[in-house]
Amino acid sequence: MKNTEKYSRGYFTPPVKSLKWTEKEYIEAAPTWCSVDLRDGNQALIVPMSLEEKLEYFQLLLEVGFKEIEVGFPAASDTEYAFLRTLIEQNLIPEDVTIQVLTQSREHIIKKTFESLKGVNKAVVHLYNSTSVAQREQVFQKSEQEIIDIAVTGAKLLSKYAAETEGNFQFQYSPESFTGTEMEFALNICNSVLDIWQPTVENKVIINLPATVSMSMPHVYASQIEYMSEHLSFRDNVILSLHPHNDRGTGVADAELGVLAGAQRVEGTLFGNGERTGNVDIVTLALNMYSHGVEPNLNFSNIPGILAKYEKLTRMRVPERHPYGGELVFTAFSGSHQDAIAKGMKWREEKNRDYWTVPYLLIDPKDIGRQYEGDIIRINSQSGKGGIGYILKQNYGLDLPAKMRESFGYAVKKVSDTLHKELMPDEIHDIFLNEYVNIDAPVEFIEYQFSQKNSYDTTVAVKKDNTVHEYSGKGNGRLDAISNALQSSLGIQYKDLVYTEHALETGSESKAVSYVGFTATNGSVYWGCGIDADIMTSSIKALFSAVNNMVSSEQPAAEQGYSLSK
Repeated sequence: MKNTEKYSRGYFTPPVKSLKWTEKEYIEAAPTWCSVDLRDGNQALIVPMSLEEKLEYFQLLLEVGFKEIEVGFPAASDTEYAFLRTLIEQNLIPEDVTIQVLTQSREHIIKKTFESLKGVNKAVVHLYNSTSVAQREQVFQKSEQEIIDIAVTGAKLLSKYAAETEGNFQFQYSPESFTGTEMEFALNICNSVLDIWQPTVENKVIINLPATVSMSMPHVYASQIEYMSEHLSFRDNVILSLHPHNDRGTGVADAELGVLAGAQRVEGTLFGNGERTGNVDIVTLALNMYSHGVEPNLNFSNIPGILAKYEKLTRMRVPERHPYGGELVFTAFSGSHQDAIAKGMKWREEKNRDYWTVPYLLIDPKDIGRQYEGDIIRINSQSGKGGIGYILKQNYGLDLPAKMRESFGYAVKKVSDTLHKELMPDEIHDIFLNEYVNIDAPVEFIEYQFSQKNSYDTTVAVKKDNTVHEYSGKGNGRLDAISNALQSSLGIQYKDLVYTEHALETGSESKAVSYVGFTATNGSVYWGCGIDADIMTSSIKALFSAVNNMVSSEQPAAEQGYSLSK
């Protein structure tokens, strides 16, 4: 990387100050969207789509809600010609959808393009020729005027063949490689084409300004767009369009700032597929607007389904961290992130807020077909108690006390760290059941009896060492009496007993869930959970689970400050 001297900035800034777009804060209304998946996207595939696959992809674009779709370069190949004829002859194009076709400024290509369009309800015919300094000097070896002549000749031919062909046609012109073109020349060639077409209110012309190769920072592209927007002829009858590519990783930013600068239309692809680093990603653009409360006029309510079909038909893979669509973009493994999300979701539910403000989640994942369970909070060795507790509550109705979540969190992270893997919700649930719920060894609860005078007297039957024993105790409540019976009979000690409970399910099959925790004399905290149809029995099972966890925690027991009576 010692050759920086061979590079220079290849773009051209406007000849006048063009910075009005900087005064705008956000995009207030969605542009017109044109999908170029079936042209730019398809030509970038290792294995281009077959006719049947293109028809299926076209249907996908209709389901998303695109009203303008570039279907190909019909004069370039038999497959693209056949695809367009199939769409027209089988009446597969809805009345409110306009297809777009691409053509070079060459008469035989333009003629065949219009032949392919016979019978179409409405179509945009997209004329282009390259205008950059590099293309003029190296590829075409022509002067500025000769390049203008190519565009003007093509514009005249479009007018000629449109008049001779049945159908409703709208014209579009692109100075390809616009970003490497001097702004004065780009304006001159676009206005020369507009002079031929003479756009009107009823028949507007599209001027498309592509970042064929992204060459500058996004603010430069925005200034270029503003300059063109303010100086194009027939501006009120011109639809200014963008076609950003992503060579510098700024395709989305280029498009967003370009819209602020006056663009009314954007050409792009789903998930940014296209040559080199791809076209601008319309999914990201649209959902960025959605996150600001702006209706994008595209339906991405089932992103998983759209993504699955996209990957099947293109044989491309959307990366896990791709905005909005990637498998992991809503996922939090970090403990602090999980805790904030869980608290934010609970706060939103309790406060019944109109606006979405959950920490770390730009939009509500459910709005685009993602699920809270399994999509947002996922568990590995980096996860925290908040996320782990959230998984249990959302999936299994288990609302652990805060301190118990901390204890359980360590247990889960230990398993994940040992196995070196992410844990699924059912695996987390299994850990909880195995570690905390209805633990019956080494001391198993059998039954209990109570009598009440000034205090609660209890007799509790337990099985230990395959023998049934009866222990007696007194307390100021039933659970306290059983707790005292276990401590005195088993020779153990603990303090600060805490107890909570809730219903696990609703209806006739409801069960009670109880949680018990306490602190041993050595300072260690132990927890247990009991689940039973009877609330009292569930609390006793929770107490026994905690006691058994305490007794089993280390050997020999004497070193823990307690011992088991025989």
